[in-house]
Amino acid sequence: MSDAVPAPSPGAAHVRETLPSKVIRAPFQSEEFFGTQPARRSDLPNPQPLLENLTRCVIEILAGARDLEQISRWVTDDVYRHLLKRVVLSSRARQAKGQVVRRPSFAIGSTSISEPRDGVIEAVVIVQGRARTRAVALRLEGLDNRWRATAINVL
Repeated sequence: MSDAVPAPSPGAAHVRETLPSKVIRAPFQSEEFFGTQPARRSDLPNPQPLLENLTRCVIEILAGARDLEQISRWVTDDVYRHLLKRVVLSSRARQAKGQVVRRPSFAIGSTSISEPRDGVIEAVVIVQGRARTRAVALRLEGLDNRWRATAINVL
């Protein structure tokens, strides 16, 4: 084997002369490029089934009959943390009272939906249980061409 370096081609010198010696780049905002992208309402599916299913899941999660991880795909990190705190408090309250975990019996009532801007849904779902009727307020935002809950409050 020879350690000789091959001679550059005749056009290589020309290429070196035309390339800039310093590349100037604009500041790159990776969060804007790689972060979640908002979606238009026309690109998103009907939110009604998701609203009812998320409501059902949240009520069962707070009752201890369902794991919180099951809805992690449909909620933002802030909502997940908020629900996690509520789950811990509910669990401690059940333990203090000596209650066992039971699947709650309830029916989904009416759903009121409003659209404050394109790609955002705010809704209130009425949940009728044996002992009381509750309202679950949800805010869905279209992110990356799917709905994600950015706020869930059980009243």
